[in-house]
Amino acid sequence: MKTGLQQHTGLRQELKVNPRLYQAMDLLYMPLLDLQQHLKQELLTNPFLELVEPEEDEGDSDDTDEATAEAQDLAEPEATAEAEPEKTGDDDVDWEAVLLDGFETGGQREEHEQREWYEPVTVDARDLTDHLTEQLALLDLSARQAFLAEEFVGNLNDDGWLACSLEEIRRGANEVLAHEAELRDHDGPVPEFTEAEVAAMLAIIHDLDPPGVGAQNLRECLLLQLRAAGQQGALAWRLVEDAFEELIAHRWSELAKRFGIAAQEVQAAADEIAKLDPRPGLRFSAGSDNYIIPDLVVEKIEGHYHIFLNDGNLPRLKLSRIYQDIARDKKRFDAESKDFIASKLNSANWMIQAIEQRRQTMLKVMHHIVDRQRDFFERGVQGLRPLTLREVAEAVGMHESTVSRVTNEKFVQTPRGVLPLKFFFSSGLSTADGDDVSARGIKDQIQKLVAGENAKDPLTDQAIVEILQQTGVQIARRTVAKYRDQLGVLPARMRKRV
Repeated sequence: MKTGLQQHTGLRQELKVNPRLYQAMDLLYMPLLDLQQHLKQELLTNPFLELVEPEEDEGDSDDTDEATAEAQDLAEPEATAEAEPEKTGDDDVDWEAVLLDGFETGGQREEHEQREWYEPVTVDARDLTDHLTEQLALLDLSARQAFLAEEFVGNLNDDGWLACSLEEIRRGANEVLAHEAELRDHDGPVPEFTEAEVAAMLAIIHDLDPPGVGAQNLRECLLLQLRAAGQQGALAWRLVEDAFEELIAHRWSELAKRFGIAAQEVQAAADEIAKLDPRPGLRFSAGSDNYIIPDLVVEKIEGHYHIFLNDGNLPRLKLSRIYQDIARDKKRFDAESKDFIASKLNSANWMIQAIEQRRQTMLKVMHHIVDRQRDFFERGVQGLRPLTLREVAEAVGMHESTVSRVTNEKFVQTPRGVLPLKFFFSSGLSTADGDDVSARGIKDQIQKLVAGENAKDPLTDQAIVEILQQTGVQIARRTVAKYRDQLGVLPARMRKRV
């Protein structure tokens, strides 16, 4: 083996993505609210951008072409003296300082900067921890008990169940016990929490509201709620306590024989149990409300579907004429300043073009979706046809990843409701006539068949297959079972009523 430094020549291909391409992809990905905030931030950081006033003429769009040439000229040596820019009435403003020192000076941009954006702040709601802590504060607990109660509350998940075992709670509490000076009753070592103390505190937690909080599993959660309702010893209590596995398997006949009662009584008790809350903590969930603002609107006008962008509240940008005039006076700036100004001007010009490209791209994609899914808009889910990202990409002449970004987290307001754009994409099955039908439409048919079935003789998966085949849909039994599971529909045996 020969060691040492060596040089080799070779050819290879590399794909380097322009940073602005990344920004353009981000703009496509942004939902409407995120894009609003992004554009407002751009207005604050780039002086060459300003808002288009509602009363302004649309002729300002010609500024884009002029700006591109001006940005290129700024980086080149001056061949001739530039004409003095027209007076704008702002001679008292140090425009060079405005351009180079962070754009903090007043002037013509001041009227836009005064339009402050106030972020809506949601009122903080009480969560499960607050609810339980308030109840514990009303109890006569020692400092030692209050500390252990805090350990229990801190180990509850959003459902209100304990997220760890009792031994883990005891061990964790003992690890910090020695450092809690206020728990010391004397100068000696602090005794560790015992299993009896932990069990006693669990009983206190179980008595708190909502019933079922602090449970370690579903069975215990239901028993706690039945106890709170005074149902100890009742049939529902006995079913949960002694025959929980058979209960969740809906084995009504077996349970009837075991308890020596009619199957109808077992089923009636099971119906009462089904009314209990398996996740009592969720009602105190601190999750914030999510508001949807559709990015697109589809309206039917005189028999034709028209598509509009819902961007009325989106800041409309244009190039600032004042800052362009300042940038033309190249004698006032050195080479470094010219490069900086050219960069900002190019960035502003690119941003305006990117926003317009985003608008056109979204409209193209939505037009194809409406054309493809016209039956859905006329007849509902049953008319939904199979559609893939690749099909749309080929139709509009874009890359599949671009279409994916356009449709991701975007919503459209239609005569059928506000829907995510992803709703219109699904796989499909063939019919006897050679047409395609959407998997989402098949699921809707299955759901309607189950909703209208005879509860005493529910439809099996094979029966659903035969019904669908009569309508021309070719589908396998395992596919029906898969769709039924995705819909959260139980098998026929467990749906049967006695």
